[in-house]
Amino acid sequence: MYRALGPEYLKPVGETEFVVGIAAMSASGMYGDAKLCSAFFGGVDFLSGEGIGRTIDAHTLRGGGRFCGVRLSCGWDADPGIPNIAPTAGLLADSRVRDGINLLASRNLSLDVWIYHTQLLELAELLDECPGIVVILDHVGSPILGGSYKHKRDEVFADWRKSLAEVAKRPNVFVKLGALPIRRPSEESSNSRPPGSVDIAESWRPWIETCIELFGPSRCMFESNFPVQKNWCGYAVVWNAFKRLTTQMSSDEKHDLFHGTARRAYRMLE
Repeated sequence: MYRALGPEYLKPVGETEFVVGIAAMSASGMYGDAKLCSAFFGGVDFLSGEGIGRTIDAHTLRGGGRFCGVRLSCGWDADPGIPNIAPTAGLLADSRVRDGINLLASRNLSLDVWIYHTQLLELAELLDECPGIVVILDHVGSPILGGSYKHKRDEVFADWRKSLAEVAKRPNVFVKLGALPIRRPSEESSNSRPPGSVDIAESWRPWIETCIELFGPSRCMFESNFPVQKNWCGYAVVWNAFKRLTTQMSSDEKHDLFHGTARRAYRMLE
């Protein structure tokens, strides 16, 4: 819910104002025990020059202590069959973007990054240039499995793993586990049955286990990616899949993946 009036770069602050209202209602205790929106991140136009700092400060001022960072969605690939989120390639290397990210770091705020797997090495370079920022990599780095990559799953997996291993060497980055394709290749065209938690767990297992291997449970957190993912399966189904994926893990490891890592990454109060 963007602001209707005011400078264009400040319009995303309307989302913070809306979410803070939801958080206040939840914190009142009148609607149950759940504490919704205890922490959230917002949007900033990293190409707005001086507007970057003003927008960050406005989010913080209006956030009631709950605003914890910014999400940068900049997925881009040269394949014309892949929908690009960023207006152009190389956004992570843009000096304006890096100046804005360093500004976030100076205010002890985090950066969520949504990119494609073909951009992971660009993220590694960014982390070297902006060592003070805490980065949360969304959707396991979004391996591209459509377009010209559709029939190259093994090749994509190998490239994704190699690049992700490079990113994992930087200690200031966490990774969110989820938002992968729901079905295995053999099921995509032959099975009209809605996927269950077993289907999702087995389809996602190689990707999820690789992330945990490279980053460790203390830098991994599960994500639902709802409401987007409701087009493919139910909310409870996804979380049951995560439970299936962690049946052999210790209580401490499960605590990190389902709870602790997110609290640390976003500096949430207990």
